[in-house]
Amino acid sequence: MLHAVIMAGGSGTRFWPQSRRQLPKQFLRMTGHETLIQQAVNRCQPAIPIERTWVVTGALHAVESARQLPDVPSDQILVEPCGRNTAPCIGLAAIQLLAVDPDAVMLVTPADHVISPAEKFQQAVNDAVNLIKNEPDTLVLFGIEPTYPSTGFGYIQRGERLASQTSPLFHVKSFQEKPNLTVASQFMASGEYYWNCGIFVWRAQTILEALKEFTPDLYARLERLRPAIGTDGWQTALETEFPQMPSISIDYAVLEKVTGRVSVLEAPFGWDDVGSWHALPRLLPSDRDGNTLDGLCCTVESKGCIVRSSNDHLIATFGLKDLIIVHTATATLVADKSDEGALKKLLAELEKRQLHDYL
Repeated sequence: MLHAVIMAGGSGTRFWPQSRRQLPKQFLRMTGHETLIQQAVNRCQPAIPIERTWVVTGALHAVESARQLPDVPSDQILVEPCGRNTAPCIGLAAIQLLAVDPDAVMLVTPADHVISPAEKFQQAVNDAVNLIKNEPDTLVLFGIEPTYPSTGFGYIQRGERLASQTSPLFHVKSFQEKPNLTVASQFMASGEYYWNCGIFVWRAQTILEALKEFTPDLYARLERLRPAIGTDGWQTALETEFPQMPSISIDYAVLEKVTGRVSVLEAPFGWDDVGSWHALPRLLPSDRDGNTLDGLCCTVESKGCIVRSSNDHLIATFGLKDLIIVHTATATLVADKSDEGALKKLLAELEKRQLHDYL
């Protein structure tokens, strides 16, 4: 059966001051009335019912995950003792799925992306599952057709097209690291490359066998965990084995080493990784002066600003241009929109000044 595995271990602070270490962006509302993690779970339904939905998150975020997802069974919120990247995360989910379903197929998706419409997402997942039914050892990735020459994403080069598929599906020819602007422009012009969005479909047994082949140390520790699944000794075993696993992405651990077994499905849905406050103009409408407003805001003679507040706190601007202004109950950000590196510098300064309650 098909299971959804929602990876919710991120702890990024690029949406400071709303995103904090205790409340990273997957727990924030970006569009509509649901948070990103709630959207990630709900877009899988009804194709994947809640009883086959799993969430992998960190110890800091387990309580918030359970609070925001009250319908997900508590034993299906898997808590990592520490962050070890996506290969251990996926391996941990795979052994849990196989304990309850020896034929489990995994849809692996991040918790913090914006994807729409849900119907096209579900159709793409269904196409991937149909491919796996015919080719059980296949690893399917979703690729996003580039809309600009991004230097922030990894790229997937497509090869020969697979026949008889509803969605465009191709063999993977190669993986490419985050390129410079010149190379990214060449990738885009060629029409052969997709952005790697980190969404995968495969059999749980297949990915475990691949981990065994290419990361035997990681696999050995997963095998030591298996006997403890569902027992009183699980937490002790997890805290012993998981921190010792290599911190490595599933791309480096497996996918880049088995391109002959990997296929890429051209995603038919809209996708945004919501990487920073600069994503809001892509997700929300702008006024006639190019301002993107969310919450209680009033702008006068202001242009190109991103303004975000709550519905009970007014932000009013006059004569401003190209600023990011974000209000929360305990901190307010005012920044130059053109300087994407400023937030990183600001957070480093808060750390230096030991203002840890605000991070």
